[in-house]
Amino acid sequence: MPGSSFLVHDLALADGAAGLPSVLSGAVVAIGNFDGVHRGHQAVLEAARAEADRRGAPAVVLTFEPHPRDVFKPDEKVFRLTPPHVKARIAEALGFDGLVTLGFDRALAAVPAEDFVADVLVRRLAIVGVAVGWNFHFGARRGGTPDRLAELGALEGFAVEIVQPFADEGGTAVSSSRIRGLIADGAVGEAAGLLGYRWFFEGTVVDGDKRGRTIGYPTANVRLPAETRLAHGIYAVLIEIDGETRHGVASFGRRPTFDNGAPVFETYVFDFAGDLYGRTVAVTPVSYLRPEMRFDGVAALVAQMDLDAAEARTLLAALTPLTPLDRALHFA
Repeated sequence: MPGSSFLVHDLALADGAAGLPSVLSGAVVAIGNFDGVHRGHQAVLEAARAEADRRGAPAVVLTFEPHPRDVFKPDEKVFRLTPPHVKARIAEALGFDGLVTLGFDRALAAVPAEDFVADVLVRRLAIVGVAVGWNFHFGARRGGTPDRLAELGALEGFAVEIVQPFADEGGTAVSSSRIRGLIADGAVGEAAGLLGYRWFFEGTVVDGDKRGRTIGYPTANVRLPAETRLAHGIYAVLIEIDGETRHGVASFGRRPTFDNGAPVFETYVFDFAGDLYGRTVAVTPVSYLRPEMRFDGVAALVAQMDLDAAEARTLLAALTPLTPLDRALHFA
């Protein structure tokens, strides 16, 4: 979770000018949805942070909740790679001073681009600079293009940097939708290459059927949002408990050997005997080991779990950070 020096602030249009912490005023702001905070997003964030450092100003992320697609297509919920609290954690690791969330609804979408700039960016946030991606649009009928933002910045007295498209080493654009597809296929290692860190989720450990403890594999169970598109199967994982990262092996799926019930992410934490019920943990699927399978009896299942645990231990023992951001999130 973000530390005491990192501020998260919810900005509502109905609040007028009140409420913004003074330490976040006068900032250079990176604006976008930034779901995933992938390497393309990080290029925008780095541009904002570099300009903030140059000016001696705060560096702030301005994002929107809920995701606009959830507003316009409520029956097609987006698989969120980084819910707000996770996005804030990554922003802090990247050296930002705070994250401001602006409530998104149809009323905000109908605000003319010029009014959004004058009211939100200038009057409320008093920004001195902004960075956006080349495809960023805002305001009524998506009239706020990056070029229009630059024109308004010149009129209002704040700097605007437009960051060009970011592609991976193979020349393919990095996008949140592409990363969602990889995670849905279980390709969490390939997704990490596009994110610049290993994807993780946070959740509360819930009560299970306690079957695992009877077969030597007690688990910490987390229910993921229904829209999560993570491939069912067995994973080598990192799990953060009270700020300490531990190793484990996990199953995500419906437990076909037993009940074929609702999907649950069940983590067996190596060399750990504590009670985790009701506690928040951060889980990082590091490597997909195999698909979920149905076994002919508990003995066959346990024999395979022994093999899975041994493979996960070996893999995790050799794990190294992918990037400085990955180090800050998972190896600190």
